[in-house]
Amino acid sequence: MSTHHRHPHAGHGAEHRHADTGEPASDHRARLWPTVGHAVAEVLGTHSHDPADQVDSALEADAAGRRALYASLVILGVTAAIQLAVVAVSGSVALLGDGLHNVADALTAVPLLVAFSLARRPPTRRYPYGYGRAEDLGGLFVIAMIALSSGIAAFEAVDRLLHPHPVHDLWAVAAAALVGFVGNEAVARYRVRVGRRIGSAALMADGLHARTDGLTSLAVLLGAGGVALGWQVADPIVGLVITVAILGVLRSAARQVGSRLLDAVDPHLVDQATSVVATTPGVAGVAELRMRWVGHTLRAEVDATVDPSLSVSEAHDVAHHVERHLLQEVARLTAATIHTSPAGAHP
Repeated sequence: MSTHHRHPHAGHGAEHRHADTGEPASDHRARLWPTVGHAVAEVLGTHSHDPADQVDSALEADAAGRRALYASLVILGVTAAIQLAVVAVSGSVALLGDGLHNVADALTAVPLLVAFSLARRPPTRRYPYGYGRAEDLGGLFVIAMIALSSGIAAFEAVDRLLHPHPVHDLWAVAAAALVGFVGNEAVARYRVRVGRRIGSAALMADGLHARTDGLTSLAVLLGAGGVALGWQVADPIVGLVITVAILGVLRSAARQVGSRLLDAVDPHLVDQATSVVATTPGVAGVAELRMRWVGHTLRAEVDATVDPSLSVSEAHDVAHHVERHLLQEVARLTAATIHTSPAGAHP
């Protein structure tokens, strides 16, 4: 006796179908199009969600991800504009590099926005799991931008060592550097927080990228202080130190995105899911359980053993209960395929 039960969900309250009938169980067509003002409110910490409105559905997760990216684009765009305006009056090459760096960081939001949009498309026969992987590919672009950032920082530092020249209006340069640090750190915290909440490795990597840009801005500030004290090589030396820090962040981000592309899952999630299945009434044991990320949502495949005396219909009911418990207890799990087999059938 064996029964196979597949019941994909797009979060609580979203549309789902039974594999046996193919009929929709509910129709959720509402779409959330949040404003930039809402996003800025979250950055400043003035917006809160009701506990009942946790981000456990694919639609809300997509909306939160887009909200973070739009906010990043606006905040970093303003930050870069301020810095480049100061460059025009100060002639600071270091600040120019930092401003261009922030422009590049702001533009990393564009491929991720495209990836989030693709992830919202329904599955097709060619792409039966949907387009969630586009988000992880966007993470590769972010890693490339971090690598480019480290290269730019190193080039600017070496160039300043080889071709030193005076910098004017150091107070304005220092102020613009502080603006760069504050803007990038605010964006970094927001991206990482939202990325962790919705399970987006790409968004978390992009947050780490923003943090490296903030460190670069601090390098400009320290360099300006050194120049003010008469040490002309202060800025390029600090810039080289920051380049090493950026390479460290690059390593962390590459590991994070690479693990996601290889279907790595936190072992604690697997243990939690296994415990949920094992404690479901009617389940005799868990023969196999696999989980994988598709974008920022999880999918699970379970082989649960049941009493051999159960009928196919009874085993189907057990599978349904397993699936329901998994979706309720495991965060960001939106689909589960449950297979039941008689106890003793596995070696």
